[in-house]
Amino acid sequence: QLHIVESGGGLVQPGGSLRLSCVTSGLDLDDYDYGWFRQAPGKAREGVSCIGSRGTSQYYADSVKGRFTISRDDARNTVYLQMDHLEPEDAAVYYCHARSRFTALAGARNMCVRLQSNYWGQGTQVTVSS
Repeated sequence: QLHIVESGGGLVQPGGSLRLSCVTSGLDLDDYDYGWFRQAPGKAREGVSCIGSRGTSQYYADSVKGRFTISRDDARNTVYLQMDHLEPEDAAVYYCHARSRFTALAGARNMCVRLQSNYWGQGTQVTVSS
């Protein structure tokens, strides 16, 4: 049975850091690209960062470039999003998504820009406020 579970969200002051984790089960990680999409009230969903299968490619939205780092540990079936120098604009529900690497127009950039996904979790809330 497939499960994607996010954790690590919470309340942090501007300038602070959080690390989100995405644990998957029921999937062969080698066959999937992973990404973090976020949704804030009144805003369009945004592909924040994506990573290709085996970490072959990475993509970051301009809004987070230089502040966020995505990584994956296939041995632990886990994908991470390290978020540093958080800003109030980063506040949102963050969802972990998985997309088959056999999808047409594959790759981390396409996954994030086109918001492509086969599976996703329930999300974890990130609040940035003083």
